[in-house]
Amino acid sequence: MSLTTATHLNFRGDARDALRLYQSVFGGALSITTYGELGMPAGAPEADKVVFARLATEDGFRLLAYDVPGRTEGSATAAGSTRRENGVTLTDQPFFVSVDASTLEEVQGVWDGLAAGATVVEPLAASAWSAGFGMLTDRFGVTWVLGVAGAAPAAG
Repeated sequence: MSLTTATHLNFRGDARDALRLYQSVFGGALSITTYGELGMPAGAPEADKVVFARLATEDGFRLLAYDVPGRTEGSATAAGSTRRENGVTLTDQPFFVSVDASTLEEVQGVWDGLAAGATVVEPLAASAWSAGFGMLTDRFGVTWVLGVAGAAPAAG
C-alpha cells in the first residue's frame, strides 16, 4: 500500500486569492476549477468561486482547497484565533499547517512570503528543538507552524 496526504483548506470566498499567495510562496503548479466550470449558471453569485483547487510542487508539497458554498464573508473572519500566553499556545482552531524545511534560509523565505498581513503567534527564531521555529496566522486565517527539520542548535 502507498498512501499520501495533503492538507485541504476550506475558505469563505477567498480561496483563489489564498492559493495565489501560497503559489507565490511555495512555487509549483496551481490548478483551479470553479463552480461555473462544473455547470453552475454563469450569473449565479458563486459561479466564479473555487470548487476544487490543487497546488503541487515537484518536491511533493501539496495543498487542496475550495470555497465553502454559501460562505463569502472571508476566511479570516471564521478562522478562530491562536495566541501565545504564559509560554503556551492557546487556540480554538481545529488544526495548524506544519511545514519543515532543510535550512533556516528556506524557512525564512516561506515566513517572509506568508507574513504580509499575518498575525505572528511565535516569532521565527532558534528554539530548543530547531535552528528556526515560528508560528503565524496568515491573512486568510490559516495558522502555519514553520521550522527547520533536523538537529537543534548547539548549546552555548
